[in-house]
Amino acid sequence: MELTSDHDSCVILAGLLAHHGVKHVVVSPGSRNAPLAVAVNRQGAFDIKVIIDERSAAFAALGMASISGLPTALICTSGTALLNYAPAVAEAYYRQIPLIVISADRPQEWIDQDDSQTIRQFRALDNIVKNSYDLPAFTSTDNLRWLVNRTINDAILCATEPHRGPVHINIQIDEPLGGLKKPDCAAPRTISTIWPTGTLTTAAARELGRELASPMRVMVIAGFGVPSKRLSLAIQKLCTLPNVAVLTEAQSNVHATGTIPHIDTVLSALPSERLCSLRPDVVLTFGGSILSRMVKAYLRACPDLRHWHVGINDHSIDCFQALERRIEMDPELFFGQLASAMSPHRSGCGYAMEWHRAAEEALNAKDGFTASAPWSDLRAMKAVMESVPKGCNLQLSNGTAVRYAQLFPHGNIHRIDCNRGVSGIDGCTSTAIGAAMAYTGKTLLVTGDMSAQYDLGGLAMPDIPSSMKIIVLNNGGGGIFRFIKSTSSLDELERFFVGDVRLPLRQLAEGFGFRYYEVDSESGFGNCINDFYSDDTRPALMNIITPGEVSAKVLTGYFNIKI
Repeated sequence: MELTSDHDSCVILAGLLAHHGVKHVVVSPGSRNAPLAVAVNRQGAFDIKVIIDERSAAFAALGMASISGLPTALICTSGTALLNYAPAVAEAYYRQIPLIVISADRPQEWIDQDDSQTIRQFRALDNIVKNSYDLPAFTSTDNLRWLVNRTINDAILCATEPHRGPVHINIQIDEPLGGLKKPDCAAPRTISTIWPTGTLTTAAARELGRELASPMRVMVIAGFGVPSKRLSLAIQKLCTLPNVAVLTEAQSNVHATGTIPHIDTVLSALPSERLCSLRPDVVLTFGGSILSRMVKAYLRACPDLRHWHVGINDHSIDCFQALERRIEMDPELFFGQLASAMSPHRSGCGYAMEWHRAAEEALNAKDGFTASAPWSDLRAMKAVMESVPKGCNLQLSNGTAVRYAQLFPHGNIHRIDCNRGVSGIDGCTSTAIGAAMAYTGKTLLVTGDMSAQYDLGGLAMPDIPSSMKIIVLNNGGGGIFRFIKSTSSLDELERFFVGDVRLPLRQLAEGFGFRYYEVDSESGFGNCINDFYSDDTRPALMNIITPGEVSAKVLTGYFNIKI
């Protein structure tokens, strides 16, 4: 029998991770976490990635967990290593992604004693995890082993049920660190839970169906989420109701006929009197945060609006300042029941038709503008979105990429993800690479040049799959700041907001083993895009160069079009 770490708590932890179905473990090198690395490696049940930079490691784990749907474990050494996990852990918290953060710590008696790599690690992430757990350095008695086993079970269950999210396990580890012994033959005791599936009673569903029936004007808005065939079918059934308009964003991953997917395109095209005539009586939201500022501003200004939020949450989601009802149910169960309950109450209400007519007019006007626009971010992103092959997962960076993606059709893309939990530009590359590691098909990251520069460490990861493709929209810095009103007119625009982005993409790509492409025109893009996707020998990076100031003017013109 192969030897394992002589730190029992680390061995128990490794065993319970395996028993609870964890498949992916990301380890960052260190000495204090050596017993943990040995224990998980010799457990033999995990796909282990070793990533030196803890910030990149955490975002990679985030990507793995988001795509696999399984909890992913992170292991780091003591000291500031843990603090580098914080941005990705915050993202996981607000996206409800199960990360199990495991930090090796010094024994408690050495905290605040000027010992190296020693900080107050326990509860360091308290504001952005579901719970924090502290394990003792020793398991010298049966009661201590029982405590460690129970605590680890609790932590893993907390990460996965009833709604998902990150947890932090801080484990005190004393020297010597590299000791080995024969493993205990007894398997760790695994605790499981049963959560009853929450559904509405037939009477409650019928009551809600009557309450939302025509002539009530109902708007449904989908925030970010994971693909769900059952949810998409329920939403598609809602779309057949004449008094229900369903608005979706690209990263909502709702694949249903009859939705209105281009929220900002439509809202920006409508004159104020038309917007006033389309106001809903009730708006139902589900999923994560909504990207569109326009729809939030529009609904916050609606008098007497009633807002219902559907989903299992720890707190009230009141983004329109009109929350009336929290429906603590899985959205795919709720909307399936609601659609059935509302179906008998059809009438001649034309609310949905009014929204679809407005959307069609807006898209026709904006498509004409886009077709005649010069080479710019808008034209480049249109070409990119049209090029994504079937079965490809699309990852978007925050800033330029995710906002442009909303403007173009995306129904054929398998899945779209973006770090919209806290909407930071940090870690987008690492998240996408982690996602590619957990997906058998192609993964495309579309990122801005500033986001790409922020996460260069992601390119240094080992074992980046050849299915990973990256497109950088290179418009000379933070192009979004040339567009938004708060910064576009400031004298400090270029220096303090757009930034002096110096990104030697060719050298970086070649240095890290990526095949490199560079284009600065639509014809250039068309000439190489098929080769970009079809090369299965190594990952690829495409540098799309666009004029920054022209791109800002084109986007401003796009949103100024009215119908």
